[in-house]
Amino acid sequence: MNHAQLTTSSEYDRLSIESVKKIAPSVVSIVISKYLPKIKSVYPAPFFNPFFFGDIEEGAKEKIKVGGGSGFIVHPDGLILTNKHVVFDSDAEYTVVTTDLQEYPAKVVSRDPINDIAVLKINAKGLPSVRLGNSSKLELGQTVIAIGNALGMFSNTVSKGIVSGLSRSISASLGEKGQMEHLRGVLQTDVAINQGNSGGPLINLDGEVVGINTAIIYGAQNIGFSIPINWAKQDLEDIIKHGRIIKPFIGLQYVMLNKELQKKYSLPADFGAMVVRDHTPGAVAIVPGSPAEKAGVKENDIILELNGEKLTEQADFSDTLQKCKVGEKVELTVTRGDKNFKLIATLEERK
Repeated sequence: MNHAQLTTSSEYDRLSIESVKKIAPSVVSIVISKYLPKIKSVYPAPFFNPFFFGDIEEGAKEKIKVGGGSGFIVHPDGLILTNKHVVFDSDAEYTVVTTDLQEYPAKVVSRDPINDIAVLKINAKGLPSVRLGNSSKLELGQTVIAIGNALGMFSNTVSKGIVSGLSRSISASLGEKGQMEHLRGVLQTDVAINQGNSGGPLINLDGEVVGINTAIIYGAQNIGFSIPINWAKQDLEDIIKHGRIIKPFIGLQYVMLNKELQKKYSLPADFGAMVVRDHTPGAVAIVPGSPAEKAGVKENDIILELNGEKLTEQADFSDTLQKCKVGEKVELTVTRGDKNFKLIATLEERK
């Protein structure tokens, strides 16, 4: 549809409403439950202490809801996309609740080892599924709509805004124990995204899913982030072909160079990926036994190109590597001291 021909606010409202109607039946709530020790009795503490104490019934456990998120159906036979951090806990049980309030036990088919994406499966047929758009065609200022299970209580909550940024890098507290994950290339919007919205769809005015809502910045207003849907398309192809999400692994840590770092540390290049360990205890620059080690990569090497593609902050090592396949032999152009040479690494599957 040519949106430029829509000149009045009522026409845009109509388009928004129609887009939501297309997607809403496919949006689901995800209930997270765990078996926790059962409390036999609860009684107040003495001396007017406002806290309550309880006796735990030895050996007994009860199923407790511990969280919630959102997702959306991508195949009529029950395949559902959500965020990895929504379903990170392998000890939890997950229940999918559809818009008609039907409940289905859900199995985690696969978790993307790199991106904040996971695929669930429920035992159902003939479900309403979404149409996936092309996130690479998004433009700054384009209208987008988020749908999700806000705060874990309000299903199919709708909020509207615009695309504020097309390729952001953020560090977010996701998954088990709130560990930090670095997300590259994510979409920034000013759409209101609340807890529980994670895993829900970000849609355009054609009623196509263009992103997966994933993170917000606490303390900031109107800043939310979504995973581009094109990343999930590859994951879904992997699920159909292999039954799991497959990502290439080379086994090294790096920092992307720029003019500022070159000047500060007197480095021989202002681009490329410099192989260095991070500051966490026990960190290594190169994983022992990895394809990088087998290829002869050394700590402090600068990888200038991967398969002839120049590595920059805009097209970094990880982004370029994800274009490659498991088992593929890739060519690394390396600078070590005053020497330039090429190494060949055979990519393995990331576990």
